[in-house]
Amino acid sequence: MPNPKRRWSKTRTAKRRTHYKAEAPTVMTCTNCGSPVRYHRVCPECGFYRGRQVMEVSKAN
Repeated sequence: MPNPKRRWSKTRTAKRRTHYKAEAPTVMTCTNCGSPVRYHRVCPECGFYRGRQVMEVSKAN
């Protein structure tokens, strides 16, 4: 099998790796209570999803 003739420099490796970065999750506001919620998830504060009550949320204080 062919092997590389020369070693890749650290700069070349770093240039390739510049695009390997973490992205922050996309967050929207709940239409019912206004709290921040990730897309396509039930709101943990009020239990609403797409304008409907999907889950009962217990208020433990």
